[in-house]
Amino acid sequence: MGDGRRFGNAAGKQAGRSFLSTAAFATWLVVLTAIVVVLDIATGTRVRMAPLLVFLPAFVAGVGTVRQTVVASVWATAVVGSAAVYLGGNLFDDMLSVIFTAAFGALSIVTCRYRTHRDEVVVRLRSAAAALQRQLLRPLPLITDQIAVEGVYQPVEEDNMVGGDVYEVAASPYGTRVLIADVQGKGLPALGAAFAVLGAFREVAHREAALSVIVDALEQAVVRHNEFAAETGEPERFVTALLLDIDGALQVQAVNCGHIPPYLLRAGHAAAVALPGTGVPLGLARLTRDPHVVERFAFPHDATLVLCTDGVTEARNADGDFYPLRARLHTWGELPPERLTATLRTDLAHFTGGNPRDDIAVLVLRRRSWRRLTVDRSVTQHAEQS
Repeated sequence: MGDGRRFGNAAGKQAGRSFLSTAAFATWLVVLTAIVVVLDIATGTRVRMAPLLVFLPAFVAGVGTVRQTVVASVWATAVVGSAAVYLGGNLFDDMLSVIFTAAFGALSIVTCRYRTHRDEVVVRLRSAAAALQRQLLRPLPLITDQIAVEGVYQPVEEDNMVGGDVYEVAASPYGTRVLIADVQGKGLPALGAAFAVLGAFREVAHREAALSVIVDALEQAVVRHNEFAAETGEPERFVTALLLDIDGALQVQAVNCGHIPPYLLRAGHAAAVALPGTGVPLGLARLTRDPHVVERFAFPHDATLVLCTDGVTEARNADGDFYPLRARLHTWGELPPERLTATLRTDLAHFTGGNPRDDIAVLVLRRRSWRRLTVDRSVTQHAEQS
């Protein structure tokens, strides 16, 4: 899971950075001071403008560092005092302006120290939650008797804490069972719902032969979690999920619980797999009489399946455009799984400017026989050329 870990660490560093760079701080400090001083000189002693700089440390305290706030406080006090000496006027009023500016600056420093300490605590909590999330998920890549799985996992450690994206691959006696799921909402409560689904899947995927029974078990796990959440005052949550059952047959069994459909890549083309029996998300079965439907679709030996969460399909660039996943996959249809994974990760980071707003989970599945077919095809092409 090296790719996912690198993403998460980068996000954590971004979460702890100040929004006000040193260059921006210095520029705004000089520009605002120059404007106020020029106005103060122009109005003379009739209207004193320099005391307005008292608000400068408060602004820096809200977006800058403690050191920047200290500099802004000392700077504002010095400018107010210098302006008073240069322009003259009532000595008592001038002294009062300097004292008030210094006192307000000291208060701004204390406020900034409190804000930065709170931000550091929040960042540590986010990082700890994301680290826990990574440790409980199975490292990628994975290989079973039927498939090889590459992937990208990137928990976002900003804004409202981590989300609830999870995945699992279980090599059962009945074939390889694959799960990718996304919990509604963010934060530790969402993470708890995700782990409830993950634990239930790990328990029943190896025991039950029917995919429908596995889905029922996941539904009950979400219901039980919501009942416990209601007792503690937390809101109920639903979980979108996609489950696959892959064995030696050409067709794959699938149950889609309100999740993004898988994408099938073959012969340079990419298309979302049509699953007309898509049902409601896990936790909402009581709202409908229709049971979850087990569907089948072809998964040829020379094809690639791509599963993802909405952190990919709903990623936006600076202009607010959604990430064009299908178009990108159409371009990358001939890439092997490991290169496809790396290319998607890099392209998505470039598209979002390195600042994704939601968790990202991607699984790239290929049947184990694809390497042998690739070698055989290369040997045939070489023989034809000879």
